[in-house]
Amino acid sequence: MGATSSATIDLDRTFETHRRELTGYCYRMLGAGSEAEDAVQETMLRAWRSSASFEGRSSLRSWLYRIATNVCVDMHRSPQRRARPMELGPSTAVAGAKPGEPRAEHTFVQPIADAKVIDVDGDPASVAVARDSIRLAFVAALQHLPPRQRAALILCDVLHLSANEAAAALETSVASVNSALQRARATMTTARVPSLDAVGSPAHRKLVDRYVDAFERYDIAALVRMMRDDVVLSMPPYDLWLQGPNDLAAWFVGQGIGCKGGRLLPVAVNGTAGFGNYRPAGPGRWEPFAVQVIEIVGEKIIGHHNFLYPERFGDFALPPYVTE
Repeated sequence: MGATSSATIDLDRTFETHRRELTGYCYRMLGAGSEAEDAVQETMLRAWRSSASFEGRSSLRSWLYRIATNVCVDMHRSPQRRARPMELGPSTAVAGAKPGEPRAEHTFVQPIADAKVIDVDGDPASVAVARDSIRLAFVAALQHLPPRQRAALILCDVLHLSANEAAAALETSVASVNSALQRARATMTTARVPSLDAVGSPAHRKLVDRYVDAFERYDIAALVRMMRDDVVLSMPPYDLWLQGPNDLAAWFVGQGIGCKGGRLLPVAVNGTAGFGNYRPAGPGRWEPFAVQVIEIVGEKIIGHHNFLYPERFGDFALPPYVTE
């Protein structure tokens, strides 16, 4: 193997060590796992093509973030920002609840598997902090920020780059970074981002186990007892959303009855409990329906978010179907 080939392999390996962190950065910037992975691929391609011009005046990490930021800004030219259904209109009473026409995928903040963006096997305290930064509500709140403010906040407050490193990544001055950071923090303080229960705690695991048991038995009364009074159910790509245990219960036995007899397979998603929800599709077979994101606060479910994109199950390492 020639020296050039060895150098290429070493460069590829070096870039790969940054892939997960870059994916997390791009996900927070863009609000969708598929877009984040596309952005990282483009970042790696641009970095590889321009590697000979890298002069080492900043760290390799800062240089990669500079490229990733430019890629994300280029991808975010659309005036429409991704959001959650709760930000698009008022909740719907069950009596008049109809899903309506599905909206385009780019309308909504989309979920992502934890393992794609954080080191789930790392230091538990660091993992807990990282999980907080990929909550659906936090990622949705980030979308309210102008791209440069968003980038500054993620680089400094989430990824813990210094102001000097962030300035190198954003190709600006330290003063500009600090100014953007101050404005971004002020905006984020107005966002309603609940602090969820710690994943993996005994109480959290117990509630999740009870949830799976009740959902698969389709015991709606048991499900309702686990919900807080302000619980929200959403189901992108539809902008319809419901609030309150009674409305959720009525939905489950009404238009949502197709989930009866379903199966749940666990997946760590957006820093909280998640499941692949499989609907019955004939004797002994269940097929993908939705990725559930279950948010828990104070040992009560406050968010029951269902992403109806069965074609995305592979993104979460979920099987294409379930059999007995």
